[in-house]
Amino acid sequence: MSIISLDPAFERLVPGDARIEKVAGGFTFTEGPLWRPNGVLWFSDVVGNVVRQWSPDGKVVELLRPGGYDGNHLPPGGFVGPNGMTAAPNGEVLLCQHGNRRIVRIGPDMRAATLVDRFEGKKLNAPNDIVFRSDGTLFFTDPPYGLPLQDDDPSKELPFNGVFKLREGKLDVIITDLSRPNGIAFSPDEKTLYVSNSDEKRRIWMRYDVEPDGSVANGRVLFDATGDKAPGLPDGMKIDVQGNIWATAPSAVFVLSPEGRHIGTITPPEDPANCAWGDDGRSLYITAETGVYRVRTSVMGQRVVYS
Repeated sequence: MSIISLDPAFERLVPGDARIEKVAGGFTFTEGPLWRPNGVLWFSDVVGNVVRQWSPDGKVVELLRPGGYDGNHLPPGGFVGPNGMTAAPNGEVLLCQHGNRRIVRIGPDMRAATLVDRFEGKKLNAPNDIVFRSDGTLFFTDPPYGLPLQDDDPSKELPFNGVFKLREGKLDVIITDLSRPNGIAFSPDEKTLYVSNSDEKRRIWMRYDVEPDGSVANGRVLFDATGDKAPGLPDGMKIDVQGNIWATAPSAVFVLSPEGRHIGTITPPEDPANCAWGDDGRSLYITAETGVYRVRTSVMGQRVVYS
């Protein structure tokens, strides 16, 4: 485990005595962390097909099983369970379900109700990660990870792996040229959309200019880790109030400046897949394979305030 500064800017974001703390373990493949208003962390187990809750007293409980796939046959090691989550303006939680190929609303009773599962009459692939804009427009990525054969799966109905926006009940695709769109996040001013591409042959993070209607333009590479020798892929990410990107990357969390400069690296003992701000907004929770980890920061995490 290590926390390495590559730029003086990083030292203003993470205290010099910060450490990586393991808060929970013994899972299968952790993902989708979400801090809740009542002071607990929800997270997904994509392979275990369950959503769990961790509380500061160390207790872990199951919230939803099955979490992302309601079928009778759970393939061993398959990525068919739940994944990314976000809090909706009305207080519900929206959850990406790989195997069920949909996004669902989770209410106080923990019942799942379908929000979206089709685009132009065709089934989505496997919604992966999700983010709201402050006006309530929903954006999500849709790679094929929940399909047993991914792009070659006979049940795949869409000819692309896309990024979508859902606004006032209308679903539109805004990006179709990424092979494995995965993590997604907005800059604090919401003028830039970041999307990671989890492809071994093109391990990149993209940035796009965002129009008021939610469409995007001027896509360009923010950071390219294709040549990194470490195993792992670009995955989930979160943004701090200064606009820095905290991106799960090959075997680490890369901290990138808004300009795409790699300013620091946080390396937990397992390959990370996603992260989220929690506690007082100055704790970064990291989901990494079988465990959940925490690092205290000096900077606050970004929080969406709905208009």
